[in-house]
Amino acid sequence: MNWNLFAIGVLSFVFLLPLLWWRKRGFSPGRYLRGRIERGRPQSRQADHDRIQQAVSRRAFLRAGLGGIIGVAGAGILSGSAPGARAEPSGTGHAPSGYAGGHGSHGGMSVMGTVDSGRNGFDPIQMLVDWDYGRTSTLPNGQTVREYEIFAVDKEIEIAPGLFFPAWTYNGRVPGPTIRCTEGDRIRVHFINGGSHPHTIHFHGIHRFEMDGVPGAGPGMIEVGQSFTYEFDAYPFGCHLYHCHAIPLKRHIHKGLYGAFIVDPKAGRPPAREFVMVMNGFDTNFDGENEIYAANSIAHEYMRRPIPIQVGELIRIYLINITEFDPINSFHLHAEFFDYYDHGTTLEPTHRNVDTIMQCQAQRGILEFKFRWPGQYMFHAHQSEFAELGWMGNFNAVEAEDFAKAMALVGVDDSWDRKATSRDVLTAAKR
Repeated sequence: MNWNLFAIGVLSFVFLLPLLWWRKRGFSPGRYLRGRIERGRPQSRQADHDRIQQAVSRRAFLRAGLGGIIGVAGAGILSGSAPGARAEPSGTGHAPSGYAGGHGSHGGMSVMGTVDSGRNGFDPIQMLVDWDYGRTSTLPNGQTVREYEIFAVDKEIEIAPGLFFPAWTYNGRVPGPTIRCTEGDRIRVHFINGGSHPHTIHFHGIHRFEMDGVPGAGPGMIEVGQSFTYEFDAYPFGCHLYHCHAIPLKRHIHKGLYGAFIVDPKAGRPPAREFVMVMNGFDTNFDGENEIYAANSIAHEYMRRPIPIQVGELIRIYLINITEFDPINSFHLHAEFFDYYDHGTTLEPTHRNVDTIMQCQAQRGILEFKFRWPGQYMFHAHQSEFAELGWMGNFNAVEAEDFAKAMALVGVDDSWDRKATSRDVLTAAKR
């Protein structure tokens, strides 16, 4: 007899029998050890771990909806039924029906289907060039007066094909109207609160305390059904913004109460094709984290409808970040570099020859660049998750003879072309 083998067999039997007995009764040494480790963790680390696991799970499903196929579980998450999701008191987001990613020219990172711009009451392609110069008159001293009508209203908007968000809006759109003027103009904004909560308009600019649009200043928060006229002179020139400053601030901004405020220098800027892009995000299940990101609200709209531009022409983008819940957003341009004017308050670039810029919330600036060759050139946030969840688009750079066709492909015409060019902008600004 081989006593060594016999001894090994006996010892194996002695040690394995208790393990098999414990296993039969649901005991797992691995689970036991993991439990001991988890109980030894500080509570804050364990809570962070749980939050990360929940966020990864939720966003993984949503990415499947944007870049692949969304299933029943993903639809449930989008509609707010994910574990830990909080209900929105004044409405709920609706889960998409048939919301799935396509297979385009960039790895299928885009939505399938279309958003009904007619139902929304705004079109992201038109928003790029939709400048509001107000009604003009002249004071006895020769100063130009520009008057605007802004009203707050609750409205459900479609932010991706089949995905709806209960927004609070200025003039029924998100972002609100792009207010544009010239430095030194007298600005009068007649604000009516037709929403369901107290609201304000706070302008990033120079003005008296009473016109600051914050609680405790002037009229403070404008109650439902009430109105107020904000009046100030437009200083300094640059790329600015306005937003609601009612309490709680993060809710009023996230729900959609913001817009671009562009003040042109008196001498104007060099001729260019100009666009405004407001980077924003949407928390569709109201858990304090965004599930959709975009420029001008609609996920991947500029992937589906590439922005027409001409080879060799100067492109100028007024870029604003108003994203809530995320500390930083960004803009990255493919295949070219740009000059950047932080806040747009200088006539010389603050950054030269860069291809990526970061902005915190309410930071803004002006980008200028040219494309040298035809092609569809991508631009997007360089937080990859933001890009996959909607903040990504293309410029369709074509030769001059192909420009009319490029515009027709995305449903715009010569009037859109005229709005985008500085000569038309300067003419309107001097009216």
